[in-house]
Amino acid sequence: MDSPRLASRLHGLGTTIFAEMSALATRTGSVNLGQGFPDVDGPPEVVEAAVEALRTGRNQYAPGYGVPELRRAIADHQRRFYGLDVDPDAEVLVTTGATEAVAASLLALVEPGDEVVALEPYYDSYAAGIAMAGGVRRPVTLRAPDFRLDPDALRAAVTPRTTTLLVNSPHNPTGTVLDDDERRAVVEVACEHDLLVITDEVYEHLTFDGHMHCPLATYDGMRERTLTISSGGKTFSFTGWKVGWVTGPADLVRAVMTAKQFMTYTSGAPLQPAIAQALALGDGFYRGIKDDLQPKRDRLCTGLADVGFEVFVPQGTYFVTTDIRPLGYDDGLDFCLRLPQRCGVVAIPHQVFYDDKQAGRPLVRWTFCKRDDVLDDAIERLQALRS
Repeated sequence: MDSPRLASRLHGLGTTIFAEMSALATRTGSVNLGQGFPDVDGPPEVVEAAVEALRTGRNQYAPGYGVPELRRAIADHQRRFYGLDVDPDAEVLVTTGATEAVAASLLALVEPGDEVVALEPYYDSYAAGIAMAGGVRRPVTLRAPDFRLDPDALRAAVTPRTTTLLVNSPHNPTGTVLDDDERRAVVEVACEHDLLVITDEVYEHLTFDGHMHCPLATYDGMRERTLTISSGGKTFSFTGWKVGWVTGPADLVRAVMTAKQFMTYTSGAPLQPAIAQALALGDGFYRGIKDDLQPKRDRLCTGLADVGFEVFVPQGTYFVTTDIRPLGYDDGLDFCLRLPQRCGVVAIPHQVFYDDKQAGRPLVRWTFCKRDDVLDDAIERLQALRS
């Protein structure tokens, strides 16, 4: 229930579903396939880099824009993988994770009453960030079974009050990776209506089956209007470090810094140089994370299908979406709240990511960034649903 003193623009947001379901997993001793965090840490050399930073005095405030070596590493990463030329001194801002990057971007650039078009289902912090900025969200729904972007629906969502597109690809929770035609539809709409574009690309290196992520900022007419957001948490399996970043035109990055400086100002001083080293890891590392995750995806998808779910195999991220109706259920939220007692497994209901609650009602998200034995244990427990 909302506090009577809570600002009206935040009514209905409540506690994030991830905290709620992870707490439920802890209380019930369930296998947590809900919140998206790996159960194995990332590269040990990156941990050692953080330890070295701790031991050599990197423990006071970092510069507001981030430590120079991380800003250079982010710029080098954008050039190495996407051919984007980014000025590390003016066009890179380090943030407390991608969540802060999204929130600060919205607070900096969205006026009260502005409309923000976002792909639905959307990560729950998007709705909160838009609300805190006083904006109005306009969803464009990606619908089962393929969860593709409908260009006509995107165009129809834009009104004279629309100022911003918020795009997430690879997409959480559906696992869709926007293809070239879909990206070009976004480009066409953004350029035609002179919209700002905020892109959440935290799963940029977690794509499968030959699907490749391509930033919208690489398209003609987009670099000058696009803020590109990513982080080290998902790529390097250090989600608790909360080191993210924004890249884009200097004037937009400066605007985001104006908001961000009054949120955390700066954070993670000894972790920033470690993430700089992580970004410079060789091509073998970046191939390896896909080679490691894709079999896990297939393992979980096969297991969930064997239980009886309809499974939508993702092209990216580390989440699988299922339809629960083949097992006789039709309410994902109720299903997920009862699942720990029934089977000892926690998952995330899709409907909390939708304005169109009916579109998400029968869908449930599961994460596969876990050890194989954990995935197997979860599937074995879920077999109780067949009885």
